[in-house]
Amino acid sequence: MDIGDVYAKIEEQLDQNLPFVVYRKADSMILHAVFQENNQIYEVEDYTVSGFVFAPFDNAHKVVIIPSEKSNHCTATILSQTVSSKKRISGKIDNTLLVESEAKKKHVKLVKKGIEAIQSDCFEKVVLSRKEEVSIPDSFSSLHIFKSLIDYYPKAFVYLWYHPKIGTWMGATPETLIRIKNNDFFTMALAGTQPYTNTIDIDWGVKELVEQKMVTSFVTNKLSSIIDNIQHSKTYTHKAGTLLHLRTDINGVLGNENSRIEKIIEVLHPTPAVCGLPKDEAKSFILATENYNRKYYTGFLGELNMHEEDIVKSNLFVNLRCMELTNGKAILYVGGGITKDSDPEKEWEETVKKTETMKKVLL
Repeated sequence: MDIGDVYAKIEEQLDQNLPFVVYRKADSMILHAVFQENNQIYEVEDYTVSGFVFAPFDNAHKVVIIPSEKSNHCTATILSQTVSSKKRISGKIDNTLLVESEAKKKHVKLVKKGIEAIQSDCFEKVVLSRKEEVSIPDSFSSLHIFKSLIDYYPKAFVYLWYHPKIGTWMGATPETLIRIKNNDFFTMALAGTQPYTNTIDIDWGVKELVEQKMVTSFVTNKLSSIIDNIQHSKTYTHKAGTLLHLRTDINGVLGNENSRIEKIIEVLHPTPAVCGLPKDEAKSFILATENYNRKYYTGFLGELNMHEEDIVKSNLFVNLRCMELTNGKAILYVGGGITKDSDPEKEWEETVKKTETMKKVLL
């Protein structure tokens, strides 16, 4: 299908209030689109179904799916001049007013509460977040912003998801939750954040290294009982847009009944990178103290049991670097991992850097 035809079909779905998702994988020039034929909300009852899933942070709530059997799937090649990692907005976003605002006071207070809870042995780590609203120019449609995301973030999974009864979400996430190709399994542990300044050869602090080790140990230990031959790489610095993270790759083989996707998701979601450790205690603290609904931020999304020739693939991503579009504004969601060594002021600054990443396509 021609790329122009895909964009025209997106506009048609929006005009008719019909759900769809359009996405581009990291380091790819292929745009995928899944157009639902009706406006019903379908929920995942079991993970043997095929389609594009969209899951909230709180795993007590249902996962939404655009089912393969109720939709049309097409692909198109993105024109080479559209994707350019070199094209950047010059200058920095002025955060002066933001830094002085109530938002900073609230987030610093929240982080302090998290550190106190860790010092009281409630948990080892917790991921605390906030949201920020940004007005969108009238000339910016959701498709306009999506095209900008494609342009700015060639190394991320970039998506635009719409359901008339739920809302419009988009993002550029660097983090894979699960990748399965037949029986081959892959995931990653991702933690720590620094701004990218022309090199990935940087030093990481004790706080970031400890946080990354926690995440890697949790994932490998929990999965070792359900994934065969589980192995992990050395930890390395990974560039995602204008930010750097610590990353460890983890892979193995699905070899038994315990390896069903549902069981793996139950173990991993929400991951320590977006929730904390131990998971249940950290999640309870988040739900009790953040004082807002994360909705689909730090949930997961992607292809579930999609068939490609004789191969069955699942590619699920953690919903980071994302925004919700509603009533002429973008709601940006950002957070960071808190450990006993965290500095509340620095944690605030990290969230500001992450909002800058998304604001570049809005301002």
